[in-house]
Amino acid sequence: MPKVGIIYNDIKPIACRVANELQAQFSQKGCEVLMASSFGGILGYSNPDRPVCHTQIENLVPTDFDDSIDFGIVLGGDGTVLAGFRQVAPCRIPLLAVNTGHLGFLTESYVNQLPQAVEQLLAGEYDIEERSMLTVRVLRQDTPIWEALCLNEMVLHREPLTSMCHFEVQIGQHAAVDIAADGVIVSTPTGSTAYSLSAGGPVVTPGVPVLQLVPICPHSLASRALVFSDAEPVTIFPATPHQMVLVVDGNGGCYVLPEDNIRVERSHYTAQFIRLQRPEFFRILREKLGWGLPHIAKPTSVELP
Repeated sequence: MPKVGIIYNDIKPIACRVANELQAQFSQKGCEVLMASSFGGILGYSNPDRPVCHTQIENLVPTDFDDSIDFGIVLGGDGTVLAGFRQVAPCRIPLLAVNTGHLGFLTESYVNQLPQAVEQLLAGEYDIEERSMLTVRVLRQDTPIWEALCLNEMVLHREPLTSMCHFEVQIGQHAAVDIAADGVIVSTPTGSTAYSLSAGGPVVTPGVPVLQLVPICPHSLASRALVFSDAEPVTIFPATPHQMVLVVDGNGGCYVLPEDNIRVERSHYTAQFIRLQRPEFFRILREKLGWGLPHIAKPTSVELP
C-alpha cells in the first residue's frame, strides 16, 4: 500500500479534524501515514533585532519525510499550499491540495470531495502537473546569507512600502537597467495570478517557461512588466542608501542592506501538483477571478409614460 504524507494548517480546527480523519482512513486501508504541520514551511519574518532568519532550503523538509512517500495531501488555504511545497519539493513528493481556507486558487479539491479523492489516490487515478519554483538568495560580499524556495513570487521593497526607490536589475548577461518604483516583483507563471496580477502584470499559463519582472507603482510611463526566459537568472541591486525588505510568497524574508544583492533563478526543484481531473487553467481563472465571463447585455430602453 502507498506511503502517505499529510501536511495541515494546525491553527485551523477544520484542517486538524480532517487531517486526523484522513490518517485513520488511510491507516485502516493499510497505508503508512506521516503527518506534519505546515508551520515548518514558514520562513519567519525578520526584525531589527534579528534581521536574517535563515533556514536552508533542504532543512525545511519535515522529520521522516523523504522520497519514499508516494503522495501527500496538504490541507489549508493557499498560504498552507505554498508552505507545504517548500517542505516537500526537495523530496519530489506530489501533493493533493485540499481547500479549507478562502479563495483556494492553488487547491485542487474541497473537503466534501475527499472520499472520492482518496479512492482515486489509492487507485493511482491521477495526473501530476509540475510547476516551476524559484531559488532566492541574498548575497553579502558574494556570500549567501539567506535563501528560500519560492512558488509564487519574491518581492523587494523599502519600508514603508509607499517610499519610492531605485533598483538596478540585471537579467542574464544583459545590461543592467534602472527601475524607479516602490518595489519590484519577480514572479513564476504560478505567481502571475497573485501579487504580480494586482501590480498590473500579465497572467501567464503555468506551462510557459518564463519569469516576469513587475515594478510596483513605477514612477515612469515606460516602466512596465517584462516577461523573459526562466533560463536566465536575475540579479537585483538595491540602488538606495536605505534598508529594504525581501518577502517570499508573502510569507517571510529578511532585511536587505545597500551593499547586498538578490539573486533569483529557476530552481531544480519543482512543485508537483496532483490533478484528479484534466487541468483547465482558464476554468480556474473564470471561477476564482471572474476572467472571461460573458458580458451582461444592457437593458433595453423603456419609454416613460
